Amino acid sequence: MSTLTRADLTGVRAQFAGGRSYLAACTVGLPTRATRAAVIADLDAAATGHASAVEYTAVVERSRGHFAQLVRVPPVRVAIGSQASVFAGLVAAAVPDGAEVLCVEGDFSSMVLPFAHAGRGIRLRTAPLELLADAITDDTWLVAFSLVQSATGEVADAAAIRDAAQRHDARTLCDATQAIGWLPVDASEYDAVICHTYKWLCAPRGVAFMAIGEDFAQQVPAIFAGWYSGSDPWSSCYGHTVDLASDATRFDVSPAWQAFVGAEPALELFASLDPVAVQDHTTGLAAAFVTGMGLDPAARPSAIVTWADPEGSDLARLTAAGITASGRAGRARVAFHVFNDAQDAADALRALGR
Repeated sequence: MSTLTRADLTGVRAQFAGGRSYLAACTVGLPTRATRAAVIADLDAAATGHASAVEYTAVVERSRGHFAQLVRVPPVRVAIGSQASVFAGLVAAAVPDGAEVLCVEGDFSSMVLPFAHAGRGIRLRTAPLELLADAITDDTWLVAFSLVQSATGEVADAAAIRDAAQRHDARTLCDATQAIGWLPVDASEYDAVICHTYKWLCAPRGVAFMAIGEDFAQQVPAIFAGWYSGSDPWSSCYGHTVDLASDATRFDVSPAWQAFVGAEPALELFASLDPVAVQDHTTGLAAAFVTGMGLDPAARPSAIVTWADPEGSDLARLTAAGITASGRAGRARVAFHVFNDAQDAADALRALGR
């Protein structure tokens, strides 16, 4: 099994100015040193009138390539955007009138609301995560789910969901925002995968991607088409006779240039890492914390650990000890990433009296 050696970990942690006592990558990732430097350099260039639209485009395309490498698809199958919910809304526009969409009960609202408010008679049905695969029927047109649940850290049985969807001829939309960066993801196994990069990929907020299968892309309308959706964006800035790109880039929206400037070095870093080794490291730290807390191990190991904390007392203890954690849906939540080590898990346990 792949592992991150001590030397590897030292090198990765050196890319971050912080990390000690920061257990909240599931809320917002820490910017890398290179991200900080790139954003500052870009701001300085812009302030002196030396920002370059041509270079911004190159940054965007390199970022697209890094993300494509992360999810194991060609760059032409990846669209750029700014929010995961907008990509979910794009997919919602492809759902036939009156069709059924199956979502996870209690999933992050960005994966539910676009379908709940799509109109056109679309029928939204939910099921608990552990029963999602069994809940798929011949009436299900789309299964939309987060690969890792934000509120609980639970990891979906993706293989079972994909198999059931295939048996019932249902499409799959996977939100991997809480997964990519610590959990290996092959986007080719789904009809569409969406991801915002400001959490586990440690990029600035405002950079999101959608990897979409070629056949499914033919069913999705480019309802957010703009100048960057053209086959040659710099020649499609005016008028209504623009030829949209023939691949997934026709779903591109105008890029938030400064955000991509910060995202590129972070995406490059994570694309360079062995994803299995990162998974082993992060879930290993989480498992040590689970053992120390006396919690039941998860069915599928996660880098996120949550437990009941209805009054927020455990979260308050962590905060008082200088540990950055989070709370969601009546649960305390800690996350372990590449910039964390065994001391972070031990410090959190000590703060909780364990």
